[in-house]
Amino acid sequence: MPDSVVPSPLELLARYRRAMLDLDADALAELYAEDGVHEFPFLFPGMPERYRGREEVRAGYRAAWGASEARPQEIREVAVHPGADPEVLTVEQLVIGRVASTGKEFAFPGLLVMRARGGQLVHVRDYMDGLGVARAMGRLSAVAARLEA
Repeated sequence: MPDSVVPSPLELLARYRRAMLDLDADALAELYAEDGVHEFPFLFPGMPERYRGREEVRAGYRAAWGASEARPQEIREVAVHPGADPEVLTVEQLVIGRVASTGKEFAFPGLLVMRARGGQLVHVRDYMDGLGVARAMGRLSAVAARLEA
């Protein structure tokens, strides 16, 4: 692929956010290298520790979004920190939206560490407030019970 058409890490971030807002697992997965990895280093009830490969990203997000009533409406950028390594971006953001069944608003802080190579995401570490998500969805007590078992 010529350098002129290879999306930059910042362009990939914009496409990543668009796919998240659209709940579009196909658009999201296509941002990843075939063997790209998406990790959830913090406890995130109901999510695996990682997705390995583009097709796991696609299937995992399709299933998660299909089962969730969270409807993100905005991703507010707090800060983007380019790394000393030009492949790496660290992104502070706030995901804002509503719960479909209740209309309750939510705002979840998150931190992404994204590594892009050749115009594709090769590794994403997604530090999201999973317990905050559970609380907003009315599932915090069920999550707590599962953790104590």
